[in-house]
Amino acid sequence: MKITNKMFAECLGTFVLVLGGCGTALFAGHAVGFLGVAIAFGLTVVAMAYGLGHISGAHLNPAVSFGVWVNGRMSLKDMLLYWVSQCVGAIIAGAILLCIWKSADLGATGVFAANGYGDAFKAAAGENYHALSMGGAFLVEAVLTFVFLMVILGVTDDRHANGKFGGLAIGLTLVLIHLVSIPLTNTSVNPARSLSQALFSDCATWSACGQLWLFIVAPLVGAALAGLAYKCLGGCKSCKKD
Repeated sequence: MKITNKMFAECLGTFVLVLGGCGTALFAGHAVGFLGVAIAFGLTVVAMAYGLGHISGAHLNPAVSFGVWVNGRMSLKDMLLYWVSQCVGAIIAGAILLCIWKSADLGATGVFAANGYGDAFKAAAGENYHALSMGGAFLVEAVLTFVFLMVILGVTDDRHANGKFGGLAIGLTLVLIHLVSIPLTNTSVNPARSLSQALFSDCATWSACGQLWLFIVAPLVGAALAGLAYKCLGGCKSCKKD
């Protein structure tokens, strides 16, 4: 498959992830709650995994691509091109969500489904959220990304007997991750998703962009550890280049 095709698939897939997941949080979160938002994110991954997975692998997430690269399954060049595509897709989705928000005359964007931590984030996000310390937020994001990547690397291993159910397993894992961490950090485990929403948030008491670094670094750390751990567990057969 040509790299341009893969890049378009990653851009489109990440666009759908942000549009569906963050869109649900923004426009229906008050009705469906944390459970509904978690399911929305999981459903977008399932849909894109089966719709685009045969083209690009449906990473939809720079941390996933980083973990796959660390594990030895893709080249550095392809990983960087995936990163660009994923961030572009996420930002386009964020911009469209902003246009919809403005057209509905909903006022200041506020948190705008961005990720955060600390007292200022809790005050801006609402009473259902918790005020994590910076270290606590880093731990949550790194550990949950590690779990996410271990599942992804496992179900996409060529030796997995039930690979056709991989998209479902990955989507359900993302639902679980969101159920754990929405009230803690608003759930990132995806630097592109965090970037897109931080750029368009507008809160007088808290800065999403000021905390964005954590939601880039922590998922990458968790992904790298998973890539290395699965390489140790799976052996050389799991280290296959795309």
